Amino acid sequence: MICIKCCDHGQTTTATGLVGEALVRAMIPTWYVTFEVRKRGLLLRKRSPRETKTFATEHEAKLFARARLDEGLAVFAGTINPHLPRRLIPSSGIHAWLADEQDSTSRSEMDSE
Repeated sequence: MICIKCCDHGQTTTATGLVGEALVRAMIPTWYVTFEVRKRGLLLRKRSPRETKTFATEHEAKLFARARLDEGLAVFAGTINPHLPRRLIPSSGIHAWLADEQDSTSRSEMDSE
């Protein structure tokens, strides 16, 4: 059982079953995006040339990946274990992965008309 406190009225609501599980899953990062970090100035210590950010949804991960890709950075992404199905999107497949989002968005817009 999950208790959610409403900020406006101070009331507490409980969520059970699938709704509660969905809320918990929404808060847990299931996607990651790794991208190259550009060198800036003189480095005092050796550091990793990559940085990774985590996201709760694939949509958020795609938005971030698109922004890094637009900056000209090498990007790859995937799901965090133990999330199933496991996905790994190599940098060579990022454009196709991002295109899937646009295709599904345009299909849903056509369906709603």
